[in-house]
Amino acid sequence: MPETFAASSAVQLAVVERSGFVESRHVGSAIVLSPDGDVRDTLGDVETPILPRSSLKPVQALAMLAAGAPLEGERLGMATASHSGTDRHVGVVREMLGSAGLDESSLRCPPAWPGDTSSRDAMVRAGEEPARVRMNCSGKHAAMLLTCVTNGWPIDTYLSPDHPLQVQIREVTERLTGQRVASIAIDGCGAPVFAMGLHALAKAVHRIGTSSERSPFALHRSGGALVRAVKDDPWTIDGPGRPDTLAVSRLGVFAKGGAEGVMVMVAPNGTTVALKTLDGSGRAATAVAAMLLERAGALPSDTVAALLTELPLRVTGGGADVGVIRPAF
Repeated sequence: MPETFAASSAVQLAVVERSGFVESRHVGSAIVLSPDGDVRDTLGDVETPILPRSSLKPVQALAMLAAGAPLEGERLGMATASHSGTDRHVGVVREMLGSAGLDESSLRCPPAWPGDTSSRDAMVRAGEEPARVRMNCSGKHAAMLLTCVTNGWPIDTYLSPDHPLQVQIREVTERLTGQRVASIAIDGCGAPVFAMGLHALAKAVHRIGTSSERSPFALHRSGGALVRAVKDDPWTIDGPGRPDTLAVSRLGVFAKGGAEGVMVMVAPNGTTVALKTLDGSGRAATAVAAMLLERAGALPSDTVAALLTELPLRVTGGGADVGVIRPAF
């Protein structure tokens, strides 16, 4: 059975302190690429495959652009998002579906409550039920359906690994990583997700994050447009007060977290981080990625320190702050 790297190949990435006592440790692996794409630093095993989960979304969105999907601005940001399901997010998803002549019944992601607490509370008060359009991957799924309609591909089977859309995504993934997909799994939203090492994931995201809209190559122009869309509208990629949106807004980075403790982040100068915490917890991932970029000289210390105060890193006891979740370096 395919499997990710072992605990013996991991290193300590973060610790949880409570009242001066180190209560928990998050181990994992990480890689830092220089602005030119060379390996600058590695922590742990960065070659054994992982499942990048939603950190693959920038690659998936780029593949849809390459297939001719009419995505730009907020719609392109939503195609890359793990959004919090606010009414604003849902409005863009419905617009995307409407432009394809579809509605939310065509979505194949599972019904879900929004991640945004106030939006969920409002739905409960209104007697509403979990909905596919509220699921955090609905933007990606709406973009997938729009890509299918644009190309005349079937929509009922758009999540099948052998569907033309998923074949297109796999081919672009392999082009960006420079290697064959190690194996295919089914993500939480029902879409295929491709296994790859952190080094391969970092290469793919670095190529997107350093792309220019003025490039002579269409794929690079699309990559530049994708990054600009997210930076212009950081709310699309995640949601108010949430880690990816905060990182993009405060640091000017391109960031995309994934389930099971995966994170990719590209600094404005092109320095790139990809990491995975082995226990699957993502609570320290944004902080660790930002600190790795700071350590590489790609982000100013004061800006990173300010971000850390906004992230949900506080440890409480009796209603008071008694500790913190912090990077272990």
